[in-house]
Amino acid sequence: MATGKEATTGRHADKYLTEEMPRLYARMDRYFAEYGKGHVTFGKAPGPNDVHMATNDYLSLAQDERIIDSQIRALQDDKSDIYMSGVYVQYLDIQRDFERKMAAYLDSGDAVLCQSGFAANEGLIQAIADPETPVYLDLYAHASLWQGALVARAPAHAFRHNNAGHLRKLIARHGPGVVAVDAVYSTTGELCKLLDILEVCEETGCLLVVDESHTVGVLGDDGAGLVKSLGLCDRVPFRVLSLSKAFVGRAGVIAAQPNFTEYFRYTSWPAIFSSAVMPWEIARFSKTLDIIQQEGWRRERLWQASAFLRDGLEDAGYNLGGSETQIISLVAGPERNTAALRDALEERGVFGAVFCAPATAKNKSLVRLCVNQGLSQDNLEQVLDVCREIRGVLDIAKWPAGKRRAAG
Repeated sequence: MATGKEATTGRHADKYLTEEMPRLYARMDRYFAEYGKGHVTFGKAPGPNDVHMATNDYLSLAQDERIIDSQIRALQDDKSDIYMSGVYVQYLDIQRDFERKMAAYLDSGDAVLCQSGFAANEGLIQAIADPETPVYLDLYAHASLWQGALVARAPAHAFRHNNAGHLRKLIARHGPGVVAVDAVYSTTGELCKLLDILEVCEETGCLLVVDESHTVGVLGDDGAGLVKSLGLCDRVPFRVLSLSKAFVGRAGVIAAQPNFTEYFRYTSWPAIFSSAVMPWEIARFSKTLDIIQQEGWRRERLWQASAFLRDGLEDAGYNLGGSETQIISLVAGPERNTAALRDALEERGVFGAVFCAPATAKNKSLVRLCVNQGLSQDNLEQVLDVCREIRGVLDIAKWPAGKRRAAG
């Protein structure tokens, strides 16, 4: 007969098996009942002659030989022993050089390199908020910002998308804290109404966090993002970005003042408990930044192509969800409509990315098309021709999203 610790452990095990496992199985059953034939995001694999518009490689730099060569040289030359937590490798010259280079580019006091964009957002919110600090997030803000509030155990409040008035009312009710927004919203391609949001923050004493993941590299004369293009660098205390978009790698950056970056390195959980970014990865980012700064024609081509495709899809009657950028969403509504739209596009050689809950609200799913500057005019015309054809085939005008587009 079990006694003491063994008996207690046994009781806990019995409870786990009789209560927790059935709950897990029930959740799994619900998932497979809904997606038994495959998740809605999973479609065909694109072929070599198809138009691929799911990538975030907006400036078409992923295969640039100059960037690849810089990474290869760094990998061959590296003799450091950096296989450890990032908190122990702050002495690396290549990392501090890149952080200073990014700070100069972004016109910020300093910058800190993080292991990913998600880690940057989660770690930043966790470092600046606590259970006494309300965090106000745009309803469409990236999931990593919400995760940061959860880890900080901070009360999180969603304000209506791009609605400064609603934000002001929430702050009046719950008090000043942290406000988090995306410069460009990754599901819709809409720009943040940043001046309106910033005005509310300054009037109420809130700290503003702007996620520039989809703007740095592509927006502004030098590609340094929305905040700098609007001349707001001195007024926005925190900017965050993922280097997995225009920088085509895997890391993140926080732009802030020097006295904050020291604090962040030793209080952010992702910074402390994640492995360091490798020197050859940093070399790749540094070379990418050089090209982004030197070759403005890539941004010009990107914005021309984006405007051309947006205008054509608007004329064809599609609901684009307010897109103003290189991210163009074909809003379909319920997932069955989105799956039908995806299949029709892929059958005709156009491949986007399906976004559904939890990345969108339920029944507001969409197919996202990301423009990159390497798409030819023929590619863009092909996308428009396909979209015009399938609009009638699928009778999209009768979908709820299509009706809202017509009414709007």
